Amino acid sequence: MTIDVILGLQWGDEGKGKIVDYLATKYDVVARFQGGPNAGHTLKFDGKKFILHTVPSGIFRQELINLIGNGVVIDPITLERELANLDTAEVEYRSRLLVAKKAHLILPTHRLLDAANEAAKGKEKIGSTLKGIGPTYMDKTGRNGLRVGDTLLPDFMERYNSLKNKHLGLLQALPKVEFDLEGEEQKWFASLNTLRSLTLVDGEYFINQKLKDGKRILAEGAQGSMLDIDFGTYPYVTSSNTVTAGVCSGLGVAPQRVGEVIGITKAYCTRVGGGPFPTELLDETGDFLRTEGAEFGSTTGRPRRCGWIDLPQLKYTIMLNGVTQLAITKIDVLNKFEQIKAATQYRYSGLTTDQLPFDLCGLPLEPVYEDFEGWQQELDEAKDFDALPKAAQGYLDALERYLGVPITMVSTGPERESLILKGVLK
Repeated sequence: MTIDVILGLQWGDEGKGKIVDYLATKYDVVARFQGGPNAGHTLKFDGKKFILHTVPSGIFRQELINLIGNGVVIDPITLERELANLDTAEVEYRSRLLVAKKAHLILPTHRLLDAANEAAKGKEKIGSTLKGIGPTYMDKTGRNGLRVGDTLLPDFMERYNSLKNKHLGLLQALPKVEFDLEGEEQKWFASLNTLRSLTLVDGEYFINQKLKDGKRILAEGAQGSMLDIDFGTYPYVTSSNTVTAGVCSGLGVAPQRVGEVIGITKAYCTRVGGGPFPTELLDETGDFLRTEGAEFGSTTGRPRRCGWIDLPQLKYTIMLNGVTQLAITKIDVLNKFEQIKAATQYRYSGLTTDQLPFDLCGLPLEPVYEDFEGWQQELDEAKDFDALPKAAQGYLDALERYLGVPITMVSTGPERESLILKGVLK
């Protein structure tokens, strides 16, 4: 068996949670492979809205096992809050939620360092969510980190205090920020009891045994491909590999185990925080997209920057990820437009090209747009692709031709049932 992958192709917030929730019925296991509580996967069904930050989006399907993989960084406080929300919603998860022992822990001092580091940058802020993600991954690569399995060891407190003291030393050179360290530590240690009450596993052995047993596995990514630490808009990126390659290191599977790669993109484009955004609209159109799409971060609440879809950018992330299927989300946000634009090329340094430059940050770049007719009607009644307005079909067909990958899903609204299948999902 192979492990299928679902991930975002833009700067995050593409609607991965809903698509994972839908696809989950075809799988036995859903596994998160990177990121942390900076992720916010939103699901809507039965008139209710749920936001997941650490727990995989397959948790609402009662028959599924969900694994938080070793590539994820975990804040026990955030996880405890998520689990309390699941308890309130009467979702049974204790027999179905597993945590890899090699996943790293976010300490209170990681969050304090994150805030102090961001304050020190002044106008050069990267737009961190201040969840402690970056400092945690830095300790991981610096071989100082604490892992979930460490909480079971007799010398755990010694390890904790050693890392905390290292952080306190680093903070001496950074601006002072408001942070109740003592209070946050109390909450953190209390939340460890909830973490330890879950099933802790050797994730790499677990996932490979499931593959050997013929179980179907879906790997769920967080953030978006343009935030990848290696291939994103550096330095305005996250601290993990958000592309398909991250599945191998984030779950402990070999490359040949990867099967279908389902890439998700909005029908337009958004970004949260700082960093380059070639098709950003700093006008009434951008404001209208934000209002129609309710574009506010599910993790931070910050208003998202909005713009037209960027096809050179999507070709780039499709190439990096080996995407085999596309899911287009939020096409309904475009319902009221008379005309829709899509960037098909860039102009920079005297060139016209569909390739991204080495550094998007310091290079003046002008998108070249193609215009498409809008459909100016609601899509609520469309239950299959042929029922969509002709203009909407034309827009999607053009995206498919340009990107060279079949569109197999089109989301026409936030609810679970507002999803059109185009072609045959493998």
